[in-house]
Amino acid sequence: MTVCAIEPATGHEDGAGRAGCTITADGCYAARLALSGDSFFPERWTLDGPEPYAVPLPGNQPEEPGTEVQPLSDGRVLIHRRVGGRHAFSLLYPTGPGTGELPLGTVVRPGPDARVRLLPPAPDGERAYVLAVGARSSTVWRVAGGAFGPESVAEVPGRCSGGVWLDRGGRMLALDRETGGRTKTVVVDLECGGEMSPLLQIAADSDDRLLLADPDSGLLLIRSDAPSPGRERLGWGVLGSTLPVRFPDSLRPADCTVTPFAIQPGQMLTPEGCAVALRIDGALGSWVGVWRPAQRKVHHFPAPEGWLAGCGVWTADGVLRLPYATRAVPCGVATLRAPGQERRPEGLDVHVPVDLPEAPDAAELPHPAGAVTPDGPPPPAGPEASDASGSPSAARPVPLQQAPLGRLVTN
Repeated sequence: MTVCAIEPATGHEDGAGRAGCTITADGCYAARLALSGDSFFPERWTLDGPEPYAVPLPGNQPEEPGTEVQPLSDGRVLIHRRVGGRHAFSLLYPTGPGTGELPLGTVVRPGPDARVRLLPPAPDGERAYVLAVGARSSTVWRVAGGAFGPESVAEVPGRCSGGVWLDRGGRMLALDRETGGRTKTVVVDLECGGEMSPLLQIAADSDDRLLLADPDSGLLLIRSDAPSPGRERLGWGVLGSTLPVRFPDSLRPADCTVTPFAIQPGQMLTPEGCAVALRIDGALGSWVGVWRPAQRKVHHFPAPEGWLAGCGVWTADGVLRLPYATRAVPCGVATLRAPGQERRPEGLDVHVPVDLPEAPDAAELPHPAGAVTPDGPPPPAGPEASDASGSPSAARPVPLQQAPLGRLVTN
């Protein structure tokens, strides 16, 4: 279905700086606020068919610019509206020519300066969560997928931000917690009453944030000022590994801001081989970068016209799908095969790399996960371990306790 007179939402982002389009974990659906004239309305994109198509889901009145939307795996779209001091949640779905709406309930804002926002889509696609940040604590609410409307599932002391899922079951949630003037990532177990444990402990006086995680390989993308106090850098580590976080020079191009937004899934126990999609912002605008931990450089590609910047999803075989919207194509997906893949499927639309210099790298490649160290082999690289019987146990994150900064490896 095509809607006329829709302005492309190029570069539109919400107040938290996230891309103005959200994709389910399985890559089947996306949702965004589309713009028609001066009015915003929800729009659902179907991405798993022969061609992508959009379905408008307008309500009885235009939506406010700060309204959030998130798709579920059954095709319904969760909408989060601010109504005075309350936050209202409903599920939207197409009903022939109109839009059906199922109210789910409200969450009361915990204070005048509190923030309430949707967390990234849950891995199962059936549940949805919000983070309510108050003056002294933060609360995780399940607002869809429960039995009795919005339900508080965890309360964490301190002001939290971020939000990254560490497992496929939607149990382990990583949050960046600010306490004592420093930000450290912690893990919250949503099935154990919000039990909290540390995840990033790079240095006592550093700010350490988790940006992305891949549950299959255990690859983590991290932003920290530990290697350069006062200046944040991108780094990577492996959940459960004994090796320290690396901060490659290739992820620090001059005069550019680099933001990872997607990790290639399905690479079991091979985190160094995962392709990572990067949004790169510089004087020339925004473009796409592709990087792997095992490589010394970032591959640069021009973004498709009308790219919903910072939005995209990988397939397991290394195809990056980038949603875009233009006047001519109000719902489109450009595809890009990651460099280093063995073969290219027929008909794949790959963009030609732009002529940009590669950032230099400083030192040798890190040891591969599973390599024997003087202290013996490290634990499994992925987030799951096995018990004595050989069956997988519950996914529990292992804190990345860091070696001294002098031992940090760059590649």
